[in-house]
Amino acid sequence: MNFNNKLKHWYLQNNRELPWRKTKDPYHIWLSEIMLQQTRVAQGLPYYLRYIEAFPTVFHLAEASEEKVLKLWQGLGYYSRARNLHFTAKYIANELNGEFPGNYKDLLKLKGVGDYTASAIASICFNEAAAVVDGNVYRVLSRYFGIETPINSTKGIKEFKELAQTLIDTKEPGVYNQAIMDFGALHCKPQKPLCDECHISSSCVALEKDLVGTLPIKEKKIKVRKRYFNYLVLKTANGYTMLNERKGKGIWQGLYEFPLVETQKPIESVKELINDKGFEDLFQSDVSISLFNTKDVVHKLSHQHLYTKFWVIEIEKHIKATIKWNEVEEYPVPVLIDKFLTNFKKDKI
Repeated sequence: MNFNNKLKHWYLQNNRELPWRKTKDPYHIWLSEIMLQQTRVAQGLPYYLRYIEAFPTVFHLAEASEEKVLKLWQGLGYYSRARNLHFTAKYIANELNGEFPGNYKDLLKLKGVGDYTASAIASICFNEAAAVVDGNVYRVLSRYFGIETPINSTKGIKEFKELAQTLIDTKEPGVYNQAIMDFGALHCKPQKPLCDECHISSSCVALEKDLVGTLPIKEKKIKVRKRYFNYLVLKTANGYTMLNERKGKGIWQGLYEFPLVETQKPIESVKELINDKGFEDLFQSDVSISLFNTKDVVHKLSHQHLYTKFWVIEIEKHIKATIKWNEVEEYPVPVLIDKFLTNFKKDKI
């Protein structure tokens, strides 16, 4: 029995029961694959179910407001995925009459769809022999074949894609792709892989050479940038606050946050805060200031760590405070803000 047949045999006995596997509708497959980019299945599943309930077809998603799309995405991270999802839904609904492209090459042209997603949709929905390569596949192939080329290098990306393409089952490419992904997620795991009960262990190079804990290899990560955030949580006497939508191409585009003062180093006192130009531009009258969190909240993103303080600013009124406190939860916000709101609400109960 060859490599792909062994994986398919394992898959038929061990595959995960997932809702998007009960259909070959490209909308459902596309939605699940976009959500599961850099996201574990257990984390992504509830979001998928919420989206399918709110947007049962690509037309429903296309017609939704960006705020609703982002609000339902809240907590899943990498929000550019949600914006690209919305853009592509509108393109498919309005330009393609709701029909997804039926092949890898044309799927790859869709915004937010890369090699992996295009391969998954093409193979599962249209039976095209396009091999998927994700983190699970990299791990299985690097260990089984003993490949030490860094998986995040230009050479590695090309090498693994070419290898994966030579291995794919041309008769059942969708089944094979799902088999190798599940095998990597459930069996050939990053930590504590199940080598003792592995049905392909006899020909696994990493096991033979004691490289299971070493492979796959990644090139060194880029340096993490530290940023210092000071959120000004406005509270007026009549129950209003202020939220701003983040613009531009930085983190959290399209999400809402309290007025932000970003500094080069941590602000340690109220005096430092009120002397900052960002604070002075916003408040010209007397205010009451208190620091909500005694220790910085450290929010870790892929290439930056945010050291955050939430300053509660109480003031009689403010011309820009137009949002009622009981309406704040309706706005899509970053997880950092959402967690603060939960703790702030508890503190006031």
